[in-house]
Amino acid sequence: MPELPEVETTLRGIAPHLKQRRIVDVVIRNPDLRWPIPGNLPELLRGHIVQDLQRRAKYLLISFGHGTLILHLGMSGSLRIQPLDTSAEKHDHFDLVMDNGQLLRLRDPRRFGAVLWHQGDVAQHPLLASLGPEPLLAGFDADTLYAATRKRKAAIKLVIMDNHVVVGVGNIYANEALFRAGIRPQLAAGKISKERCARLTVTIKEVLRAAIRKGGSSLRDYVDSNGKQGYFQQHYFAYGRTGEPCRVCATPIRQIRQGQRSTFYCPRCQK
Repeated sequence: MPELPEVETTLRGIAPHLKQRRIVDVVIRNPDLRWPIPGNLPELLRGHIVQDLQRRAKYLLISFGHGTLILHLGMSGSLRIQPLDTSAEKHDHFDLVMDNGQLLRLRDPRRFGAVLWHQGDVAQHPLLASLGPEPLLAGFDADTLYAATRKRKAAIKLVIMDNHVVVGVGNIYANEALFRAGIRPQLAAGKISKERCARLTVTIKEVLRAAIRKGGSSLRDYVDSNGKQGYFQQHYFAYGRTGEPCRVCATPIRQIRQGQRSTFYCPRCQK
């Protein structure tokens, strides 16, 4: 599933092509995604200019003067900038056609993605209203994480993956951040000291920024807006390395299950 670095990479790839472009058409080939694509989008968007593009958690927000298009890549989706005459393939469900001879195309083989429309303050949309702070902004720091973890008995890995605590720290990057912080993922969140919370907020930011620089992780379907794979997976210290020697101490990496997800850690480096 595309996580925050993959969505941010996608945003940076498509934004220069869309910003200040006029939409000349909207093509809906298959409206049956996680939620139905609104059938009146062509009427809503034709002739309107893209004002801005932003990311909130794993959602892409394309702002127009009269509302916001909310996009989510789901488990297998990708957004690509393509020439207008590019033939649509089986899993190409949605196009935004622009006035510069290009289109933005959503490809989603598993159809867990979303294309939604919201008028008014998009921050109040039900999917966005209760989200926690963005991990790469100043609002996420040691004080924020320490306050959110007090009296929490849940494992620290599960807490930092909770979108009410901090958004966008998916399974891959939670594993990697905890490794860098030297924190064992099973440790109860409420037992983490403020000093260790400070270290963890730093490593979360470090891991996410490093992943963005390398175009995200391509483990299955993910490609960027140019159809290229990311390569951060080549630099994992913990995720997916069961039984392999730790890159720091050579102890074999262990794997357990937490919250129906695989967790990877070094029993020597992480305490």
